Order: sequence, then structure tokens, then C-alpha cells
Amino acid sequence: MELKNRGDLVINGLGSSNGGQFNVVTLNGRGTINNDLECHEFDCNGSGVINGNLRAAEARVNGNAKFKGTVETGKLKVDGTAKFEKNLLVKDLRVSGKVSVGGSVRSEDIKLRGFLTVGEDCEAEIFKGEYRFTIGGLLNADEVDIKIYGECKAKEIGGQTITVRQHKGSFIGALFKPIFKAQLETDLIEGDKIDLENTIAKVVRGNQVRIGANCQIGVVEYTEEFSQDKNAVVNDVRKY
Repeated sequence: MELKNRGDLVINGLGSSNGGQFNVVTLNGRGTINNDLECHEFDCNGSGVINGNLRAAEARVNGNAKFKGTVETGKLKVDGTAKFEKNLLVKDLRVSGKVSVGGSVRSEDIKLRGFLTVGEDCEAEIFKGEYRFTIGGLLNADEVDIKIYGECKAKEIGGQTITVRQHKGSFIGALFKPIFKAQLETDLIEGDKIDLENTIAKVVRGNQVRIGANCQIGVVEYTEEFSQDKNAVVNDVRKY
């Protein structure tokens, strides 16, 4: 993205811009961008609204940002709150705050240590989730590694390696345990190697399947290996 020779846009108080092409865009106050925006770096430290599409090499949200169009960026880090009304296309996504996406998410690497809500599908090569998420469609990644503090939900989960664990030994986990159930709920989990704890699923299908403690599974379908913890419930097991 050849934008480094262009000027910067900085909004420190209450202000607005018609958008356009910039090097660095910084929203420190309450800023509104009324059209499409293209920049090398986007920073929202205050409160920002982007009424068009955003294309950026890097984007950071430390404050509160709302994106009404499609967002395409190489790297996105959210420590604050970000709402994406349409689709999010990002190579590297880091969430320590709260993110909601009305459409779908496509990424290479997702690391979640906060809240993530996706209305449709979420696709990545690597998905590592360490707090809470809700995905309305398919969560699909080569590597799915989930450590749950509270309720995690996805319509379906697919991947090569899928691991689900309850995060242990955390002050935050202990604090919220009476309020939120530390479990994953899904209709279908399908992958090559599956290792689950604290999971409620209608169907689990894979080559190597381990059903660990505190799981409630309707049907397990496997081709190579299967094991079940004594504190897990599996209604039906089928080998193919």
C-alpha cells in the first residue's frame, strides 16, 4: 500500500472528514469519517465512526470504534471496543477487548483474549481463543485451540487439529465461574485430531477423537482412535 508519501489525518477533539487516502489516521477525540478511507496506519484512541469502507496496512482500536463498511487490513489489534457492521478481512487479528462482526471474518491468524461475536462464518489458518466467543456460522481453521473461561458458542467447528480446554488456575476464571458456564456449545465438530473438555455437541466426527471430562456428546463418529473420560457422557459411538 503506497500511502506513506501522503499526508496524515488527526482528529483530537470533535471533528469529521470526508475520507480519502492518508498515511496515518489518528482519532483521539470524537471523529467521524463520512466516506471510504485508505491509509497505512489507522489508530482510534477515542471514539470513532467510519461510515465507509476501510483499507489499512495496520489498524489499532484502543477506544471505541464503529465501522459501517467492510474492513480490510493486514494487522488489527483491539484493546478497546470495535463493532464491524459488515465483513472483516484481516491477516493478523489480536483481540484483548471486545469485537463484534455483523458479517463474516476471514483471517490467517486469530488470537483472542477478550470477547468476539461473529454473525456469520469465521475462517482462519490458526484460531486461538482464550476467553469467550459466539460465532453464528462455521468456525473453520487448520488449528483450533480453545481455552474457555465462560460460554463459547459456534454453530459448527471444522479443522485439522481441534483442542478444547477449560482454562485453569486463573483469578478471572474463578471470579466469573458462578456467573458464566465454562463450556463450549456447538452442533458439529469435525476434524482429523479432536481433543475435547467441557464441550456440549450433537455430533463429533474425526479420525482420532478424545472426549475428556465434563463433555456431553450426542454421537461420536471416528475412523482410527477413540477414548472417553469417565466424567463424560456420549450417547452413541460409531466406528467407520
